Amino acid sequence: MNSITHISDKYLAFRGMASSRIPHWEMWSCPDAETFLTGIDYYDHPRQCRSKMAEQYPDLDLPIFETDEPRKRPDFETTIGEDGHTYQRWGDGRTDLFAWGDGFKTEEDIFNFSPLENADYRLRLVGERWDYRDEEKLCLDMRKGWRFPLEEGERGREGDDRWASFYNTAFMWPLLMFGWDLFLETCLDPRFERIMDEFAEINRRAFRCLARFPVNFIVTHDDIVTAQGPICPPWWMRKYIYPRYEELFGILRDCGKQVIFMADGKIDACIDNVMACGASGVYTEPYTDFKAIARKHKNCVLAGEGDNRILKQNDPARIRIMVENMVETSRMTGGYLMGIGNHITWDLPPQAVKLYFDLSAELARR
Repeated sequence: MNSITHISDKYLAFRGMASSRIPHWEMWSCPDAETFLTGIDYYDHPRQCRSKMAEQYPDLDLPIFETDEPRKRPDFETTIGEDGHTYQRWGDGRTDLFAWGDGFKTEEDIFNFSPLENADYRLRLVGERWDYRDEEKLCLDMRKGWRFPLEEGERGREGDDRWASFYNTAFMWPLLMFGWDLFLETCLDPRFERIMDEFAEINRRAFRCLARFPVNFIVTHDDIVTAQGPICPPWWMRKYIYPRYEELFGILRDCGKQVIFMADGKIDACIDNVMACGASGVYTEPYTDFKAIARKHKNCVLAGEGDNRILKQNDPARIRIMVENMVETSRMTGGYLMGIGNHITWDLPPQAVKLYFDLSAELARR
């Protein structure tokens, strides 16, 4: 297996190896900050702006646009689309359509539905929109979607910090398919077991495909918690979710992949179970007690402790305290990465974003 000549700080962090510089892993959608940071107008010259961002902040891994054709400046926070649905601004555009549960009106609609008999999800609003009926074709489609040519093989190169992800690890399937209300109304019914079993078979196919990607790291996502904590009771998680994680994570680990779990919200009550299932760490939100996780799980991957609510206040003193607190946590685990867990959104003050990066460059070192 060919190796990478330069081992990046991000690769070392993903491996829990305590790089001297603590790298960033950010969720980014803030065009105005790009303009402020580079001095190049994002909308007038998007390719030039992104190229400069790649030079100044390579950790962000922002895609560089193919052309420098100007982009339309959003003039809304909320808008009604051509389809009559309401959309929010997101980055330089708008959110996806969050019509979860579309087509399901009653509990019987759910119990009459077969996820496996309807395994072509390309036209459904379910996050991972693939056709899961033919596993070999699914592998080709997923590799093409992730731009991993076949000649790269099926193993990650030593030192390569690229990662791939899967949004619907287990919990997201019924949530996105049926919508919040019907999911919560039906998930405790014994008939729900068949539904979850069929979704599990779909995910076995998907994760066997992920295991053949030429990367070392797979990020598996499930929003099993809110900002207040778990959504479903522990017994339900032990029955329907954690056994799936153990199986799916095992498929990846058996093929040399490392699993990093991602979940919005406050994951404290679930993290020990997720780690026991084979994850090496978590990217989550600042509602979580990061130091408690770092104390309990040696050199685990941890990211997302930074808080965009602090950046939004644009108070230099509070931003410094936030960064200092993050650096303090980084001393507790070799897998720490700087990250604003609740996202660097379009409406944050660019000056605050720049200060966060500047302070990180100054302080986030071992």
